[in-house]
Amino acid sequence: MAANLAAKCEVQFAYAIGHPRPVSVHIDTFGTGAVRDEKILKAVLKTFSFKPADIVQQLNLLRPIYKKTTNYGHFGKNDRDITWEKTDKVKELRKHAA
Repeated sequence: MAANLAAKCEVQFAYAIGHPRPVSVHIDTFGTGAVRDEKILKAVLKTFSFKPADIVQQLNLLRPIYKKTTNYGHFGKNDRDITWEKTDKVKELRKHAA
């Protein structure tokens, strides 16, 4: 969305106990992609680490911010403390999806 790679995008990832990386990562743009879903998947995998410890570090999740997310869902908040709403990886995603 922010990177203009798709109008809609769903990212699914699944883990198995004892594996630090996801056993499955899936992208679905519901036909709205400016590029193929496979290209977006490759860009996402090159841009983000899905190891749980890296997610905690990248999103700075060990802070007491969760009260802000309890009402009206976890997404779509315009609050700089909600780190998963940042769009600071746009350039990198575009570069890897080209």
